[in-house]
Amino acid sequence: MKKPAPIESLGEAQARREHARLGEEIGAHDARYYTEDAPTVSDADYDALRRRYEAIETAFPELATPESLTKKVGAAPSEKFMLIRHHVPMLSLGNIFDEEEVSEFVTRVRRFLGLGPEVPLDITAEPKIDGLSCSLLYIKGELAKAATRGDSLEGEEVTANVHTIGEIPKALAGAAPEILEVRGEVYMTHMDFAALNTRQTEAGRTLFANPRNAAAGSLRQLDPAITAGRPLHFFAYAWGEARFLPASTQMGMIAAFKDFGLPVNPLTVLCHSADCLIAHYRRIESMRARLGYDIDGVVYKVDSLALQNRLGFVSRSPRWAVAHKFPAEKAATVLRGIEINVGRTGALTPVARLDPVTVGGVVVSNATLHNEDEIARKDIRIGDTVTVQRAGDVIPQVLGPILERRPKDAAPYVFPQKCPVCGSAAVREIDPQTGTADVVRRCTGGLVCTAQMVERLKHFVSRNAFDIEGLGDKQIEQFFRDGLIKTPADIFALKARDARSLQKLKHREGFGETSVLNLFRAIEERRTIPLNRFIFALGIRHVGETNARRLARYFCSFEALRKTARAATEESEARAEINNIEGFGEVVAEAIADFFAEKHNEEVLDALTAHVTPLPMEAVASLSPVAGKTIVFTGSLERMTRDEAKAMAERLGAKVAASVSKKTDLVVAGPGAGSKLAKAAELGIEAMSEEDWLRLTGQEA
Repeated sequence: MKKPAPIESLGEAQARREHARLGEEIGAHDARYYTEDAPTVSDADYDALRRRYEAIETAFPELATPESLTKKVGAAPSEKFMLIRHHVPMLSLGNIFDEEEVSEFVTRVRRFLGLGPEVPLDITAEPKIDGLSCSLLYIKGELAKAATRGDSLEGEEVTANVHTIGEIPKALAGAAPEILEVRGEVYMTHMDFAALNTRQTEAGRTLFANPRNAAAGSLRQLDPAITAGRPLHFFAYAWGEARFLPASTQMGMIAAFKDFGLPVNPLTVLCHSADCLIAHYRRIESMRARLGYDIDGVVYKVDSLALQNRLGFVSRSPRWAVAHKFPAEKAATVLRGIEINVGRTGALTPVARLDPVTVGGVVVSNATLHNEDEIARKDIRIGDTVTVQRAGDVIPQVLGPILERRPKDAAPYVFPQKCPVCGSAAVREIDPQTGTADVVRRCTGGLVCTAQMVERLKHFVSRNAFDIEGLGDKQIEQFFRDGLIKTPADIFALKARDARSLQKLKHREGFGETSVLNLFRAIEERRTIPLNRFIFALGIRHVGETNARRLARYFCSFEALRKTARAATEESEARAEINNIEGFGEVVAEAIADFFAEKHNEEVLDALTAHVTPLPMEAVASLSPVAGKTIVFTGSLERMTRDEAKAMAERLGAKVAASVSKKTDLVVAGPGAGSKLAKAAELGIEAMSEEDWLRLTGQEA
């Protein structure tokens, strides 16, 4: 694969095409990682894609979207445990991998807040513990509930198990808030891990791969007595729900935790510059092997809680914090084969099948090969001894072959030009303007390709979509193979068809009356579903969780979205309206229009909506005077940055658009406002100054 062209050398057509390709590629990686639990790209490569994507947007503002792509946090909680809903989502952190990005993080924070270099900005730095995230809810100082992170919204209740961890106080000391949810990491020391594996060996049981797996497995035991026999530890470093906060800074909160009797990491420090952060990172890295527990990086957090609140969150992580990861560990092994997976959009993804090898304490037997250009560029061949790394200590990838160990008969790999599932042609779409081929080869079989049909159904029932308990990947594959489920609507007709069938589900291998009744009950519970989850479940190209929320927030009802999308032909006002949604663009608008223009999709939707009711999007901050209104910001804002203004408007329930149209309700204009302000005057749309906007929304100082 050729080295990407410098951003400054791109023409508008080239930039638009690469921006669309990157968006599609990142979206596919998001789906594989968060929905399919089958990641095929490393953290470092994923971040590189995002950086390139954002750099193009910076150079071509008409393509710019604020944090347009997302990762869902964590994993679905186990069915074995009672579930606890987190009142404040337990989100994950964005990752950086080199020292230059530390300065970029500080600069980005200053730019968002509008802080000049002369204004002090304190940032904390703490070791990133490689353990299991855990939430502790204290009510009137007493430990009431404990839960894992789960999927960030719901976690597994592990209260009884947490009570066995001696370091975690059953009652807080001092004047703690009446309600305080403490968050931190459960971990196991190297010494305790070695002792545990010795006991496992003596008992003839399976060994744990690393301390993190041991800690996670120990905390998630159904029998607390087993947890009690495995020494676990805890560091507190964050919080969720709280009646009040005992401090106004991150360091102050850590000090308060310590006063309450909670264990905190003594290596947390306060820094005043990027250089100070980097120096502490190097210090922690040099101490890593001597700490006695695993860490995989250093976390930086803006110290002021007021500034944290202003910075807010993007859909995948807080703006005010980032994890600086340590370099990846590497190992060598033999590539035994290359398998091609076919995704729901027809993308052919190569996966390396390896001789098992331990990398960073984890046994790796599969790794990503990215795409056919990457295989050709690295000249990776079956039979090669290859170097494998777990970038970010998470996702395995093949770096390349060790040429001096290549077998004499190893032949160059020929990427299939036909779908391995349905035999249809697999093509790389050619951009008509640039004449260059897409990086992804896709099966043209569409609905003829069973792999795509099955993957679409898996996506439909995935945890971030309909999330139907008891209807996972294996059940979808089995029901599809047996002809029971071919379309989403078939899921909701399953109970009625089973009642008429002589060969009932409860008589099938792997099922019983209780499991079938539970499945039917779970399906019934999803006959109503939030609008954003319904839209996401449809699997529209370029519409991941973030864009699904944007569509739901903008149109509020599925009927309104469907009506507009049906009318969204090229050059139509409806197409322009979708294109104008903040964070969207021509590529997304075209994908939405194409989806609703396909007759088969309309038939699927008619059948589905006969069974399912998408709930209208609830109005956010309905008492706000701007709730439900479409706002456009233009010119230079002086009291806040443009990003901050947009984030505030959305918190108040407003819809933020990129340009002025007949659908616009209000234009907020700062100094230098030009064509957008003129367009507002032409259309008779109300315009106001930043000061008037702050007064209207009750935000003035």
